[in-house]
Amino acid sequence: MSTFEDLLAEGEAVPTQGWDFSWFAGRATEQRPSWRYAELLADRMSKAEAALDIQTGGGEVLASVPAAPPVLAATESWPPNLEIARRNLARFGATVVHAGDAADLPFPSAHFDLVVSRHPVTTRWDEVHRVLRPGGAYLSQAVGDGSVRELTDFLMGPQPVDPTRSPFTTVSAAEAAGLDVVDLRQETLRMEFHDIAAVVHFLRKVIWIVPGFTVDAYRDRLASLHDFIERHGPFVAHSNRLLIEARRPRG
Repeated sequence: MSTFEDLLAEGEAVPTQGWDFSWFAGRATEQRPSWRYAELLADRMSKAEAALDIQTGGGEVLASVPAAPPVLAATESWPPNLEIARRNLARFGATVVHAGDAADLPFPSAHFDLVVSRHPVTTRWDEVHRVLRPGGAYLSQAVGDGSVRELTDFLMGPQPVDPTRSPFTTVSAAEAAGLDVVDLRQETLRMEFHDIAAVVHFLRKVIWIVPGFTVDAYRDRLASLHDFIERHGPFVAHSNRLLIEARRPRG
């Protein structure tokens, strides 16, 4: 059986580039939303003429679609992911550009009839509206308020929930930017962490759960969590997901 130190070292050694979560197989699980985002994405892409994926990561989700529109672009803020995304999306002839998560989008106004984003760090609703053509649609699966708060609170102590990720705030921000929200869904989904290596890798990869996380800074709390998992079985948390679809009015 691996020791605590061995598991810490293993969790620290796994590369964090891209959004490939296959390493977690057998070590952590998360329920998937019932709306099947990848299938919705594939359907919308098959009907689009020009599409943009914001904060694409390594392009893994976008690369899963069977067919892409004639014009396809993606943005990503983290430099190590850019080359991964360019490789993954090369078969579509996609343009992948660097753009900060909160920056203006580097594209002309009314350039796309479809804009998508899975798990955006932040959403510039004004920029989404600007780059969409009249009648164009924005489709996103977003991280909702209080997602994985059990893990955050275990390591950091009780933390306030970010109200900017609530469904009400999300809809209000979209409508304030001039978009019409045509679909909104929310689900809470069970997560299980089976060892401390999975926790460490998850926190290194999903950096907003425990901001500034390092193994050294949280070693004592990680040791407590390791002991909890050894004695009681998987650590259970819950992710919160939102699906939102909005359109730019034609008028």
